[in-house]
Amino acid sequence: MHAITIPEPGGPEALVWAEVPDPVPGEGEVLVDVAASAVNRADLLQRQGFYDPPPGSSPYPGLEVSGRIAAIGPGVSGWAVGDEVCALLSGGGYAEKVAVPAGQLLPLPKGVGLVQAAALPEVVCTVWSNVFMVAHLRPGETLLVHGGSSGIGTMAIQLAKAVGARVAVTAGTKEKLAYCAELGADILINYREQDFVAELMKATDGAGADVILDNMGAKYLDRNVQALAVSGRLAIIGMQGGVKGELNIGTLMKKRAAISATTLRARPLEEKAAIVAAVREHVWPLLDAGHVRPVIDRELPMTEAGEAHSVVEASGHVGKVLLVTP
Repeated sequence: MHAITIPEPGGPEALVWAEVPDPVPGEGEVLVDVAASAVNRADLLQRQGFYDPPPGSSPYPGLEVSGRIAAIGPGVSGWAVGDEVCALLSGGGYAEKVAVPAGQLLPLPKGVGLVQAAALPEVVCTVWSNVFMVAHLRPGETLLVHGGSSGIGTMAIQLAKAVGARVAVTAGTKEKLAYCAELGADILINYREQDFVAELMKATDGAGADVILDNMGAKYLDRNVQALAVSGRLAIIGMQGGVKGELNIGTLMKKRAAISATTLRARPLEEKAAIVAAVREHVWPLLDAGHVRPVIDRELPMTEAGEAHSVVEASGHVGKVLLVTP
């Protein structure tokens, strides 16, 4: 088969489409013929040499795919050759074939095409596990989503609205904010022109956000705590703004607030399987009914993965950028 390899870390040009050995499904795994994968910021970090795959994982980038099951490994039940699926991965999605633990497979939702389903696993599992399983967003509460027009952001808006929450978003252009509004966002904040803490407090009559989904990390840490409501929960899922920040513990205690920080890629198989099972139970019916949908900016051939990385790095996209196998 062919896959996107990284002979040497570097810029988008470091991604090379090359012939590599076919994967073989092991115990509890299936082999998937890949229809498409999607670009995540973790892939950009891996390309740059900053985020190695977990031990035992495929060396190729790609944290989610869609495709058809080509073979069933030992100890797998409930799936058959030919089933159309999408899957959460620890790596290896930028390839023509990938071996996937059966617990990380999801059936294709109704009304979502085979290629388009590649936009779902990573964002849905990230949002559901952090916003709902960890931060316990409830109906009537306010969720603040940083990067509302991203793949994560567009899914977080839809899922929060589906459960009856109020949604505030930050984004860097009026066009991105307008798209967030189309998805249901109630409070629109241009982080380039406005102070998100002040704008959020104004829009919530000083209450703040019950849950904040943050992709920035250190840069926003102190201001995120300021923006939290009493008993608020800050869920950190990214470090685009750095890894070290100062925090006023007194403010955190005064608000009786909590901070969680998680990654998905390196979690044990049983934890990933539990998240995928929860997503299938709670989110798939929303997708089947058309209440939630993947947001896709563009589809590019997998052989042009470097171009796709350039698009994501420039942050001009809305939703997900997909890579389609030749």
